[in-house]
Amino acid sequence: MPLSDLRFIALNAWIERVLSANATIKLISGDASFRRYFRVTLGPKRYIAMDSPPDLIAVSPFIALANEYHQQGINVPQVIEKNIEQGFLLLSDLGDTQLLSVLTPANVSDYYQQALCLLTPIRVVTRVDGVPLPSYDEAFVYRELDIFSDWLIGRHLQLKSSADTQQMLADTYRILADSALVQPRAGMHRDFHSRNLMLCDKQLAVIDFQDAVIGPVTYDAVSLLRDCYVRWPDEVVETLMQQHYLQLLSDNVLGQDVTLAQYRQWFDLMGMQRHLKAAGIFCRLNYRDGKPGYMQDIMLTLQYVRDIGKRYLALHPFISWLDNQVIPKMEQTL
Repeated sequence: MPLSDLRFIALNAWIERVLSANATIKLISGDASFRRYFRVTLGPKRYIAMDSPPDLIAVSPFIALANEYHQQGINVPQVIEKNIEQGFLLLSDLGDTQLLSVLTPANVSDYYQQALCLLTPIRVVTRVDGVPLPSYDEAFVYRELDIFSDWLIGRHLQLKSSADTQQMLADTYRILADSALVQPRAGMHRDFHSRNLMLCDKQLAVIDFQDAVIGPVTYDAVSLLRDCYVRWPDEVVETLMQQHYLQLLSDNVLGQDVTLAQYRQWFDLMGMQRHLKAAGIFCRLNYRDGKPGYMQDIMLTLQYVRDIGKRYLALHPFISWLDNQVIPKMEQTL
């Protein structure tokens, strides 16, 4: 790291005090936020250091949720040392193997079944230190959809919307929001996918959970099965979705009056909402945060939206606009 990186210098000094030794510290990633992660090596021991600027992202939610998830039997990084004022954490090391890196058509169903089982204890976590998690409410849904409008349509593509187009978008967002808000609610990881699941000693571990909320029961499942970074055959997704639906019925998370057709529609529309948000976030990461690498993932999210949206007559005007204006112009920019 450059000597001008004052936060790295401060982190290095803090780790040296905590471990009472001069350890080797190497940057391993910066996630899709302002956090950075470093591997700390001291002889045979390895740790992960998190650097989270406190004026941008406080570490307290991560600590509290790590404790709650651990109490539910979920394998998460354990907090070994903390410096809340500076935004530094020393965590246990879950290794380097993201689930995405080992998935194949032959094993994806088995691994995803394991991952879907993790949603059972995740659903239970709705309070932290006695305080309810934030609510994924109507305002939350619209804030996320506005990211698509503001960053992909406005900033990146610079598309001007007519009054008719603006009304069509408002109608589409209303359909997506209504579908999300009518669903049963549960504890929600909110970024549950193959890059945030680690394979550690042949077991799945969960990371990047600090933005957990209470929200629609389909959100985490569709986030996993219709991953923004990889697409699996529709028949694989359908089978896993049906299995998860039956598990939710068995666990009394869904009322017995919720049919598979109703659940599938909730699942589909929730996935569309998430993919629109993700497409906007990928643009925001590029323009606001100087992280262009995510731009290559936008087309997959838009293809998901187009293909799923075609199943619903009320969304055909939106899909036509996406097909004829948004996707062609997006392809020209890549």
